[in-house]
Amino acid sequence: MALLPIPQPYDFERSTDRFRAYGRDLATASVDGALYRVVDGTEVRIAPTAGGVLVEPGDPGSLANVSFLLGLPFDLAGFWAWARAEPVLGDLAGPLAGFRPPLQPDPWEAVVTSVTAQQVSLHAAFAVRSRLIERLGRRHTHAWAFPTRDRVATASEVDLVAVGFSRRKAEYVLGLARAELDLDALRALPDDEVVATLSAQRGLGRWSADWFLARALARPNAWPAGDLGLRKAASHFYGEGRMLDENEVRELGERFGAWRNLAAHALLAGLRVSG
Repeated sequence: MALLPIPQPYDFERSTDRFRAYGRDLATASVDGALYRVVDGTEVRIAPTAGGVLVEPGDPGSLANVSFLLGLPFDLAGFWAWARAEPVLGDLAGPLAGFRPPLQPDPWEAVVTSVTAQQVSLHAAFAVRSRLIERLGRRHTHAWAFPTRDRVATASEVDLVAVGFSRRKAEYVLGLARAELDLDALRALPDDEVVATLSAQRGLGRWSADWFLARALARPNAWPAGDLGLRKAASHFYGEGRMLDENEVRELGERFGAWRNLAAHALLAGLRVSG
């Protein structure tokens, strides 16, 4: 067991709400106030404590994975210091104190989750994702290991349709599993090349690429302007009573400069708090 320090204030419950809000997340299981993830074949327990979280086992690999999962790459102190001069974000600093957006350590899990969430509610996406994990993943004591790319590549379209994918989405996921796309190599590419590479894959588009930049790579300039949730949040705070279109939301992102990613997370969380 090891202590992973997290810059304070930090609200573990609020920051990890994403893993509970839309249904069961079997790959990041919430049990008795702690989170469980499978890292390199070992189930890892993540529990809040004074000054951060306790990680068990506390080996370097688990600590690195949990650090990314809990959003430690984000410079929240710098963001909120900058946001004081921004009228909307400045007002959210108090209500969102302690909120640190989580990230996605596994790029394969990120792209599959992205396909799952296309054009359906998050509740429906979580349900399909959980059934996929149960069918093709590996169960541990509390959490399930997300099905590996190799395991999905050997599955059939029937397997994926049986857990709730449409036939087209099943084709997308199988195609991604069997493609030559090197997801790990994307970490070394600039944002525009990541977007171009992912958008060239059948089943992925700008929306998926933008969220990959935001959650799988923690890129500061990521701004998923085409996301309906972000459009609603941006419209709530900046639309003066009307729904902004994607182009307007993309243009709005310019005002946040290199803080776009954290601004997107703050607006989404702020909408939930104000709603």
